[in-house]
Amino acid sequence: MAAQKNKEGSYLSFKLGDEVFAVHVNEVLNILEMTKITAIPKAPKYLKGVINLRGMVLPVVDARIKFNMDELGYTTNTCIIVMDLEWNEELLHVGFIVDQVLEVLELDSSHIEPAPTLGTSYKAEFITGMARVNDDFVMLLNMEKIFSLNELSVLKAENTGAEVS
Repeated sequence: MAAQKNKEGSYLSFKLGDEVFAVHVNEVLNILEMTKITAIPKAPKYLKGVINLRGMVLPVVDARIKFNMDELGYTTNTCIIVMDLEWNEELLHVGFIVDQVLEVLELDSSHIEPAPTLGTSYKAEFITGMARVNDDFVMLLNMEKIFSLNELSVLKAENTGAEVS
């Protein structure tokens, strides 16, 4: 069962364009340098393909595409954050391509405000809160809500059934 998620604690922050996001460190398994991704025919556009992670098939999602941002070429700062997502009481391992990993933030509830209802181009249910860090806002993400149940079933299928060369 997944670790209990709080609105306090340690969060891994990362950039997509000019925006800064963060996920609770309990959801993060690993941070990888960008690597060759094996494409999957007829996969959704956000699903870039799979990689072999220590013998495990890992589906890799491009966060920019998933968040309806312009696609950019990958740079030396581009990373894959390997995360655990819970689906049907199972843990799915998913790679999430981000522009740059920044730092681990230690946040307490006094630095976290409720998610906005207006004024953001991202769906509010993705965001568990907004943290004020050095006069900037960091969007705290609920990774499991970023994907629909249908999308999670696609990721589950790739997690267990794809062949990696």
